[in-house]
Amino acid sequence: MPCGNLSAKNAPRMGCQARKFTFSTSGVTDVDEVEVSTVVYVPPEEVYEFLLDFPGYARYSEYLDRVMQDGDGTPGTNYDLVFSWWKLSYTARSEVTDVSPPTRIDWRIVKDIDADGYWAVEPDPDGVPADVETASRVRFHVAFDPGSASDSAIDLPRLVSMDWVIEKVKPLIRKEATKIVERVVEDLEGQERDVDLKIHTGPDSV
Repeated sequence: MPCGNLSAKNAPRMGCQARKFTFSTSGVTDVDEVEVSTVVYVPPEEVYEFLLDFPGYARYSEYLDRVMQDGDGTPGTNYDLVFSWWKLSYTARSEVTDVSPPTRIDWRIVKDIDADGYWAVEPDPDGVPADVETASRVRFHVAFDPGSASDSAIDLPRLVSMDWVIEKVKPLIRKEATKIVERVVEDLEGQERDVDLKIHTGPDSV
């Protein structure tokens, strides 16, 4: 499946390999992508409403200390995300760029790094067990350009480079995306179960 540029409108709705972001100042750059998907046994409308309340499930992340929201979850809503890891602390700002109830929520990071992503929800009649009435497939997708990270974004200790930090953080992104999707399923269904996750990454560095 072909991959698009950094655009919420053109972001792929399915998993794909490393796409290209095109920037007017720096040409074409490889990006890293992670997508985690699974089936949850509730209708798409219920999944969508749950995902729209971002601060409610952001607590699932081990490294996210708090979320500050400005807006009601519709396009234009901003979230300040305060992360801490190792000796570092960083506040990222994300913006909801588009919503298509009850199937999709698009967002992007608005400072320090070129990154975007989305939640996608769709009915999944093939994933319904005999004792379940309905099922939905949920996809969490994030794409980011490691080379675009601002060296001034974080106050780094002596002898620690931004490149070193990025290489350490990239595998954590996959781990955290997996954990978030697992916890979303548990909260929506009201009980813990073994979750069959499909994980797509690109390139192989993630």
